[in-house]
Amino acid sequence: MATKPTESITILSLRKLSLGTAEPQVKEPKTFTVEDAVETIGFGRFHIALFLIMGSTGVVEAMEIMLIAVVSPVIRCEWQLENWQVALVTTILLISFLWGAYFSLLTSFAPSYVWFVFLRTMVGCGVSGHSQGLIIKTEFLPTKYRGYMLPLSQVFWLAGSLLIIGLASVVIPTVGWRWLIRIASIPGIILIMAFKFIPESARFNVSTGNTQAAVATLEHIAKMNRSVMPEGKLVEPVLEKRGRFADLLDAKYLRTTLQIWVIWLGISFAYYGVILASAELLERDLVCGSKADSEVVVTGGNSGESQSPCYCHMFAPSDYRTMIISTIGEIALNPLNILGINFLGRRLSLSITMGCTALFFLLLNICTSSAGLIGFLFMLRALVAANFNTVYIYTAEVYPTTMRALGMGISGSLCRIGAMVAPFISQVLMSASILGALCLFSSVCVVCAISAFTLPIETKGRALQQIK
Repeated sequence: MATKPTESITILSLRKLSLGTAEPQVKEPKTFTVEDAVETIGFGRFHIALFLIMGSTGVVEAMEIMLIAVVSPVIRCEWQLENWQVALVTTILLISFLWGAYFSLLTSFAPSYVWFVFLRTMVGCGVSGHSQGLIIKTEFLPTKYRGYMLPLSQVFWLAGSLLIIGLASVVIPTVGWRWLIRIASIPGIILIMAFKFIPESARFNVSTGNTQAAVATLEHIAKMNRSVMPEGKLVEPVLEKRGRFADLLDAKYLRTTLQIWVIWLGISFAYYGVILASAELLERDLVCGSKADSEVVVTGGNSGESQSPCYCHMFAPSDYRTMIISTIGEIALNPLNILGINFLGRRLSLSITMGCTALFFLLLNICTSSAGLIGFLFMLRALVAANFNTVYIYTAEVYPTTMRALGMGISGSLCRIGAMVAPFISQVLMSASILGALCLFSSVCVVCAISAFTLPIETKGRALQQIK
């Protein structure tokens, strides 16, 4: 039987064999970023809990701000204060928001105007907590939910405003304004204890090289949401330096930063101006340029020569109802605001609402009925609240992680400057010239609308950046 000849194995045949066989490919390990993890985990129970806790800072801040509006008429009469003195109380409160001690409860024991001003100076955790709360919520929210969930934070501000007005209508006529302040301090004290449940930003931990802490935070979120982490290893560039003030003025962000600062100043000026102006209009009956001259209280010594323009017109139940109705306006435009932010974009939406705010400031000067005044105040509160929603979202999205907290912090500080000026326009200039005060508010809003429309960066649908 013939056998098949075997082919001799040569060096050449082995070389051919090696060339024909593909070398095994080394698989690269899978990696993911914090942004990937946030998007993969999605929205769930963690975000609802975070929304409730951090949103409650808005309740505390709103109560502190509205507290001044409802207490001002009482202390004006009790201590016979002039217009600038009442405005100084509000300004001192807003200055105090730049630091953080919580002395609201002690204000109720103030024996005089000087002590009242000093103790209000020591109040302040509300605003900083609210601003930081918005930053934290922005960090943990998936991209597609930021434009919907952050405007809903206005519900908490609305709740705080309505709560203090409702309490004032019951407490002030019965047991006095001091007990109102004591009751209003309780939510802030409770909120401090809830902060321990808030995790550190995963993006911040990664940017400082603490990847293990970032992974632990993300795993905790995934567990609460009953979701899964992305496969692989968490990787992000470790930043050699953190954000500095000079980075905000870098060529890439200079124009954006300057225009954002203008907008923050104007929005806060208009927002607090609306709150205080509505209280002044109701307290002094300054509608259509009239003054309640009959309500001027003349004070003085034995000579009777010194006079103090103290308007002792306490809020009536109808005034509290007007304040409640106008305050509800802060959430009235939320559906339209959400649609505008997500479909028109942040810039165009903000420029439209700022322009409408300027218009309604001018309409407030029109001689109208009580219902008309309520309607104008309602729309103004709705518009200024929408402005704040949009600028918060835009500022948090436009800066990278290393600059985000710094950008929000400086913007919040500038916001206080605008707010500190507002009392002297709403509570002093308005007494001399309603038209002058309203035109000033309107002009500032027009400048902000133009600045918003010309912002160089649109952040709609944009993922949060880690580095510059």
